[in-house]
Order: sequence, then structure tokens, then C-alpha cells
Amino acid sequence: MVFPLLSFSQKVYSVDYSNQSDIKVFVVEYENQCDLKVYKVDYPNQTKGNKGLWYFVDYPNQSDKKIYFVEYPNQSDLKIFFVDYQNQSGWRNKSKQYLMY
Repeated sequence: MVFPLLSFSQKVYSVDYSNQSDIKVFVVEYENQCDLKVYKVDYPNQTKGNKGLWYFVDYPNQSDKKIYFVEYPNQSDLKIFFVDYQNQSGWRNKSKQYLMY
């Protein structure tokens, strides 16, 4: 039996305008300031669950979430930090996890 609600991949598309987005994201300078540590994967099949493994798609209709990068932290729904290795990705603030479902 397949449960579609449990298949939450992280294919994201970066939109040009705030009103086009599902989530407003701010990239923090230091890891301890983030809600989610994100690793950019090279292929869509590398996105497993809601663990901060993001694949940036080319078109909005290919995405699970449309994100908009804001200029200031207080404008964001989610603060992220890009990590260098896949095993570093994951949630620091699990109360925000619902944003990526």
C-alpha cells in the first residue's frame, strides 16, 4: 500500500516574486542560526523525505515547493543554511518541518 502523503520529496523552484511562492526563505550566514540545513543534490531521485536534500528544478510545475529568497530574516518563513556534505543536512528546528510537507 502506498501512502502519497508520506512521499514528500524536496524538489524546489526559486520564483522571482514573493507572491508566487509557497515559502519565503532566508539564507543565514552561520549554521546555528538556521531552521534547516540544506544540501543541494545533483539528481531528483536523491531527494529522500523531508531531510533537507533539495533538488532545484527548471520549471515551477516540476516542483513540490516554490520558494522565494528574501533579503531579511524577519521576512522569512524558513531560515536555511547550505551545507557542503549530504550527511550534514537536516532539521535544527523541527517545529518548522511542516513547511516542507
